[in-house]
Amino acid sequence: MDNLDLDSIKSFVDTLWVIDCAILVFIMQAGFMCMETGLSRHKNSINVALKNAADFGLSVVVFWIFGFGLMFGTSYNGFFGTDLFFFKTEKAEYMTYFVFQAMFVATAATIISGAVAERMKFNGYLIITVIATGIIYPIVGHWAWSSIYLNNMNDAVTQLLAVTGQVKTIGWLTELGFVDFAGSTIVHSVGGWAAVVGCLILGPRAGKYNKDGKISPIAGANMPLACLGTFILWFGWFGFNGGSQLALGSALDAVAISIVVVNTNLAACGGVVAAIILSQFMYKKIDLSIALNGAIAGLVAITAGPDLSNHFVSMIIGAIGGVLCTIAIPMLDKMKIDDVVGAISAHLVAGIWGTLAVGIFGGGDFIVQVIGIVAAGVLVVPLSAIGFYILKATTGLRVDEETEAVGLDKAELTTVAYPEFN
Repeated sequence: MDNLDLDSIKSFVDTLWVIDCAILVFIMQAGFMCMETGLSRHKNSINVALKNAADFGLSVVVFWIFGFGLMFGTSYNGFFGTDLFFFKTEKAEYMTYFVFQAMFVATAATIISGAVAERMKFNGYLIITVIATGIIYPIVGHWAWSSIYLNNMNDAVTQLLAVTGQVKTIGWLTELGFVDFAGSTIVHSVGGWAAVVGCLILGPRAGKYNKDGKISPIAGANMPLACLGTFILWFGWFGFNGGSQLALGSALDAVAISIVVVNTNLAACGGVVAAIILSQFMYKKIDLSIALNGAIAGLVAITAGPDLSNHFVSMIIGAIGGVLCTIAIPMLDKMKIDDVVGAISAHLVAGIWGTLAVGIFGGGDFIVQVIGIVAAGVLVVPLSAIGFYILKATTGLRVDEETEAVGLDKAELTTVAYPEFN
C-alpha cells in the first residue's frame, strides 16, 4: 500500500474520530439539561429545559454565521479572525472540525443558563447567549486556539501568506506559550465569568438570603435527575477531551488519546471523592449536590492538561478541583451570589485551577498561564456586563416578583411540568 493510501486512511480515521467525539459532546447538552432541571424547582422545570434547547440551537447558528470566523479566520494581529463567516468548505475534515467546535460553543452558553436559572427573562437570556457565543467565546478562543485550524489548512495561498508573514496563524496567547488543551479557561472559565456577572446583576432568588444574613437553602426538584445529568456529562467529557486530540489515525495518536481518557476519568473520580470527604467534615453529612459538583469540578480542572503522562498527578488535580469547588460554594453564598447549580464554583473556580495546574505540573509557563486566565476575565467581565446592563435598562432582565413566585413555567410559558405540585 503506497503512502497516499496510508495518508488517506489516516485522514478518514481522524475524521471519524472527531465526528464521534462531536456526538459525545452533543450528548453533554442532555446532561446539562438534566442536572440544571434537577437542581431547580418544579415550577421552573420547563423553562430550564427550554433554555438548554434554545441556547444550543441559537449558539450554533450564530457560530456558523460569524463566530467560527472570529475564532478561526485569518487573524488580525492575533486578536480575532477576519474571514470564514457563513462557514462553507468542501473538505470533510474541516466540516467535521466546525461541528466539533460548535458543540463546544454551546457548552459555554449552558454554563450561564444554570447559574441564572429561575429569575431571568427567557428573551433576555437568548440575547446574552448571542453575545457570549457569537462574540466573547470566539475572540478568547482565537487567542489560544486559532492556529489549530489555520496551521493545518492545505490551501497553498494561505500557506504562502503564512510563511511570508502576511497572515498571522496563531493567536497572541498561543504565541506566548499559553496551554489549554480542551478549554478549562477557553470554555469553562469564559462561561463562569459571564455567570458571575449575570448572578451579580440579576441578584439572588427571592427568599434565598434573609435580612438577618441567614441563608435559606432552596432544594432542587429532582436530585436523582441531577445525578443522571452528571453521569451524562461525565460520559460526554471523554469526547470533549479525547476529541481535542483531533486525530486517531496513528499509533502515537491512539496512545495520546488513551492517556487523555484515563486522566479524564481519574480526575473526575478524584473530584467526587474529595468533595464527599470534605463535605463530611464541613457539614457532618454527605451532600449529593456537592458530590456531583465535585465530579464536574474534577473534569473541568483536568481539561486544560489531560495529556499529562502522570495519572496520579491527574487524579490530584481533579481532587483539588473538587476541594476548591466545595469551598467556593458556601463562600459565594456568603457574598450573596446565588448560583442555582453551582456553575461558578465548578466551572470558573475549577477552570482557573486546572489552567494553573498546567503551569505547575504540565511543563507550561506558570506566568503565561496566569496571563491567559486574567486576559479571559478582562474581556469577558466587561463585555458580558455591558450586555446584561443594556438589557436591564431596556427590555428588562429579571422577571417580576409575581412571575418568580408563580414560576416561570406557568407565567412565561403558560404550562407546568408537574401539575400535582402547582
